[in-house]
Order: sequence, then C-alpha cells, then structure tokens
Amino acid sequence: MKGIIVKSLITRRALATIAAVGLFATALAGCNRDGGASGSDSTADSKATGAKVVLAVSTMNNPFFVTLRDGAVAEAEAKGISLDVSDAQNDASTQSNQLANAQAIGAKAVIVNPVDSDAVVPAVQRLVSASIPIIAVDRGVTGVEVASFISSDNVAGGRQAAEALAKAMGEKGKVLILQGVPGTSASRERGQGFAEGIKAFSDIQVVGQQTANFDRTQGLNVTSNLMQAHPDVTGIFAENDEMALGAIQALGAKAGKDVMVFGFDGTPDAMEAIQDGRMVGSIAQEPAELGKLAVDQAVNAINGDPVDETVPVPVTTVTKDNVAEFLQ
Repeated sequence: MKGIIVKSLITRRALATIAAVGLFATALAGCNRDGGASGSDSTADSKATGAKVVLAVSTMNNPFFVTLRDGAVAEAEAKGISLDVSDAQNDASTQSNQLANAQAIGAKAVIVNPVDSDAVVPAVQRLVSASIPIIAVDRGVTGVEVASFISSDNVAGGRQAAEALAKAMGEKGKVLILQGVPGTSASRERGQGFAEGIKAFSDIQVVGQQTANFDRTQGLNVTSNLMQAHPDVTGIFAENDEMALGAIQALGAKAGKDVMVFGFDGTPDAMEAIQDGRMVGSIAQEPAELGKLAVDQAVNAINGDPVDETVPVPVTTVTKDNVAEFLQ
C-alpha cells in the first residue's frame, strides 16, 4: 500500500505544586517563557491525541486531491493525531483493500474520498459495523450513513457553471459535457446542477456527453472524438479542471475563441488557463479546507464530541474578471 504517514505526538508536561507552611507559592514546570502561567492545552486533553486516523484518497495524480491531503496533514499535525494517507490510484479494488487494512492497523477513524461511491459501500459498511467512525470527503458513500460528509455544494456549482458558460457563449449554441468517474457523487451532482441550469437557456442544446474519468489525457481524447462528431460545438462543460485542460489541448487555437470551455475545481493550472483566455472559467472549491474539516470531524468522533452530519463548503465562480484573486 502506497501511503504517506504523518505522526505527531504531544505529551503532557508534568505540573508540580510545592506548598510550604505560611507560604502560598505555586511553581509550574510548564510555565510560559514570559513568566506567566501556561493555559490548559485542549489538544493534550483530547482522547484523539496520538490516535491513528486513515485518510483514503481516490488518487494523488490529481492536484486537487494533493491539496486536500495537504490540508488534512496540516490539521492532523495541529491536532496531534497520527494520519496515515493511502492512494488508491483511482482503483476501487485497491481502495477496498486499503480500507480493510485500516481496521487491521487499529485506525480509530477513517476519512474516505471514494474512487467510486457505489463500489466502496461494502468496505465502508464493514468499518461501520466495527464501530469505526467514517468521514466521507468530497464524494459521498451511496446509501451508507457515515458519521460526517464534508463536500462542496456540487449541485449549486453545476448550476453556476451552466450560467457562466451560457453567458460566455452568448446564450446560444451547442454544448458537450465531459463527465467524471461513473458512480461518484461529485460527477452525478455536478452533472445534475449543470443540466438544471442549462435548461434556462432555450437556445443552447447539449448535443453530446461522455465520461473522461476526471482525467486530463482522457479529456483530450474524448474531446477530439466528440468534436469530430459535432464540429459546430461552441461550448464544453467539464466536470473537473483536469478534463477541461485536456479539452483545451484538443481544441488548440479554438479554445477560448470558437469554443468556450468551463471546468470545476479551481486548480492552479486552470486559473492560469483562465487568465490567458484558453478557459472561460471554473467553479473553485477549497480542497485544503475540505481536508482540514475532515480531520476536525474525525477528531470529534474519536473524542465522543458532536459530529456534523453534513459540512457544506462554499464554491465560487471564477472567470477572467476575478481570476487574479485566485492565482498563487
């Protein structure tokens, strides 16, 4: 199993109180350097301190999930937990094995970003049956009541993408849709939102849609094939930025001029493509915040503190008008 292991242990400093007759003096071994008494450390009192948590990510080949992982890693260090990160490399069977291993290594909670929201169900159900809290992040687990689900509002983002793309197309023309990994909640919800939003524009017709599995190379190949069948297309909605970037490669000089391309995620490469006019926009998520919040909910679950059933994270429509705010 490929993985990145982050371990941070916090130990409690001993406090000694020395009392003498006629004297009222207290000396703390853990005093602050400025001479004042140190406050109580809520992290040190946490049951989760030093606990092992597994973060099972769908793939590290997508920069979005690298950033999500980094947000989780930083929060794990801050919370004093041991975070074991596994990469399923977009293989549902591999992820199922990794989740089974999470129980074997004594994980106190599991954060899962499913490769496939349906295929992951049996492995997640086994963990739930073993009383291991499950936190789903970015993608849900179909039909399973997990402890918490942290995600962007994908349906709303899909609607926002439809409106922005329609505006860029002059509210008329033909559109292609590049779909994500079949079975993922993110693909379903973004597609649903886009379909709902584009209905408001009677002069825009969706003429083709095909999965490109959230992958840049597949986005290039699928776009090339679909454009041969529909050469008069003037708009493309890709359910993530990687596929959108593949699409603009396939379009060449047509990208941003004859064909408007809109993505979803707000990755750095997409922001640059928007700035130079090859993409017209993207729906920006906050992957680092998703990772951070997932760790927070896992810690709450381990401690027996209240856990939020759903944690929505806002999304933002990015176009050339505001892309400068998102460039690193």
